[in-house]
Amino acid sequence: MPTVPCTFTSFIRDMAQWSGSHPMRSPSLRLMLSKKFMVPVVADMTRPSFMTSFKSTASGKNSHYRSGMLVLTVPCRTMFSTLVKGDHAKRRRMIGDRYANSNVMKQAPLAGIQERSKRFVERCVDSPDKTADVFRALHAYACDCVTHQLFHPYGSNCLQNKDDEEMMHQVAADDSLQNRLVQYYSPILHRLGSSILTSFAKPRLIPLADNFVIENAKENGAADFTVLNRLKEKDSVLDTIDMAAECLDHMAAGIDTTGDVLCFLMWELSQPRSTKYQRLLREEFRSKPDAHFDELPMLDAVLNEGLRCFPAIPMSLPRYVPHGGRVIDGFSLPEKSVVSCQALSVHRVNDHVFPEPDKFYPERWLEAEGDADRRRHQWAFSSGGRGCIGKHLAMAEMKTLLRDVYSRYETEPDESMKSESMAMDDQLISSRPLGKRCLLKFVPVKG
Repeated sequence: MPTVPCTFTSFIRDMAQWSGSHPMRSPSLRLMLSKKFMVPVVADMTRPSFMTSFKSTASGKNSHYRSGMLVLTVPCRTMFSTLVKGDHAKRRRMIGDRYANSNVMKQAPLAGIQERSKRFVERCVDSPDKTADVFRALHAYACDCVTHQLFHPYGSNCLQNKDDEEMMHQVAADDSLQNRLVQYYSPILHRLGSSILTSFAKPRLIPLADNFVIENAKENGAADFTVLNRLKEKDSVLDTIDMAAECLDHMAAGIDTTGDVLCFLMWELSQPRSTKYQRLLREEFRSKPDAHFDELPMLDAVLNEGLRCFPAIPMSLPRYVPHGGRVIDGFSLPEKSVVSCQALSVHRVNDHVFPEPDKFYPERWLEAEGDADRRRHQWAFSSGGRGCIGKHLAMAEMKTLLRDVYSRYETEPDESMKSESMAMDDQLISSRPLGKRCLLKFVPVKG
């Protein structure tokens, strides 16, 4: 029985992470590896059989997650950085209902999202020449939305308050990828060379965000629908620092992911090849002004295609193979070896599910044939017990904003923008535009 050459493929993946890119994005490299080693080095890791085993049999995350997303002054174990499967499930059950679709769609949480979406539009159209840097504004919007779900009425107001926006920027502006990779793979080398490393890859220092979450964790008046309200229930075993650390991870995830997906998607919609989708969205919104999200198929199609082409988390999601090893599709994976899967690979490699995978084509999500298979391969939020807990919140945020923007405005790139500056540049958690800005002009639509 063939064994996947884990050591070699791990080296390729690790070097790709160091450079801020992923070899799995290149179908030609995938095929070259497959032919050379006579095993599906990458393709196997993107097939449903692998994805099912990945989420259901893996014994837990590997130690790469120990660093967590962010680290307070006093390091704590959070849901994201919990390695043992049972411990992770326990923490997830504690707060999972706060991110359930039934809770997100309640009047108070949804009204908070809608109010912040209006603030985003106002900020953009009030900019000089109605041209705004949506990269920064979308991250501000995402921060305001996620902190509303975490802390209301103590959430941030980054869209209108410069101090809050600076706090958000500390969280979102992360250049510590290489530093953390060296710290994980070679702790001794990291200690010896830390002074050199920090000169070009500074550790993630976020004093404003630390203070923001710690002070909010001390409050006792959080709304019933919030995560903080759940964490502070009588049977909670978490202290203030534990609660602050948990909320800080959720805040970071909510800022980077929602903000980056919307940024790449709005950029794509503003390109001449895709402006027709602005018109199709506007026609749908105007024909169904009071419709619920579920009743807007074009909106759902555009967003799903955006998530497919520009997944929020392009990074590898490593897991340990459990005791005894596993056999998947005829390939033996030894116990304690590390396996991983990447959303972008799932979305681009499976061209039998997504024909012309590099093409932005929302219509594919409107076709009845193959719909179940497409949605099974939609892996932007991962899946299973380790999948993104904030999926429903993120979808509500993105659909609300897209409806508010494209029901009244068209967007087009500023003349100073170059396509090269919008290349996906992988970071510690998500992937941001290489140029760290996205200037779009908001043009009012008549009628």
